[in-house]
Amino acid sequence: MSNEPVVLIVDDESSIRRLLRAALERGSYRVKEAGTGREAIEMVATVDPAIVLLDLGLPDRDGLELIPLIRKQSQASILIVSARDATAEKVAALDLGAADYVTKPFDTDEVLARVRAAMRARLTSDGGQVAVSVGPLHIDLMAHRVLRDGLDIHLTPKEFTAIAELARFPGRVITHQQLLRSIWANDYERHVEYLRVLIRGLRQKIEPDPARPTLIVNELGIGYRLMDPTA
Repeated sequence: MSNEPVVLIVDDESSIRRLLRAALERGSYRVKEAGTGREAIEMVATVDPAIVLLDLGLPDRDGLELIPLIRKQSQASILIVSARDATAEKVAALDLGAADYVTKPFDTDEVLARVRAAMRARLTSDGGQVAVSVGPLHIDLMAHRVLRDGLDIHLTPKEFTAIAELARFPGRVITHQQLLRSIWANDYERHVEYLRVLIRGLRQKIEPDPARPTLIVNELGIGYRLMDPTA
């Protein structure tokens, strides 16, 4: 499965969705679509988007109402793309937790630039890195690529989320709770055993010797850290 980040477009106008989809796919994003608020909430729960492009004028509920609902179940950055241009609307959206606000009509290059900026801000929060090399691995979080000895490694979305969390702070212990929350959002407490299985599968793909892991190191009872065995 592809490692490219998922962008969820939430807009009731199919022409707008097509325009945004074409631009985002050129930018190497995977795209999912929703035409209503209800569909948006369902998609957020199932596809785990990195970015949500949210229109405010949806047919079944106001987009402003969706912002806290999305934030409650996802770490996705929310970018408003709306014809509403009143300052009060923009302030309300940003206060509710939106990362940015673009008014219609829009330039697709500008939307892509703002998506990239939101991705970068998300990754570098708290001083995190956007790219790191450890041993034979190179992890590029902006491009959603993991390479070993220069060759792409294909990870599942959950595997990539796990290694991305570790790679943002190489050498630092990332707790089980942090990893679980990032990978499974609000449902994380049910997946403690799943995390161990996930890390085991990830080691099979990236470790020179999965039976003696040197890249993803276990801190017993606490979590995992990404180490450079050559450092």
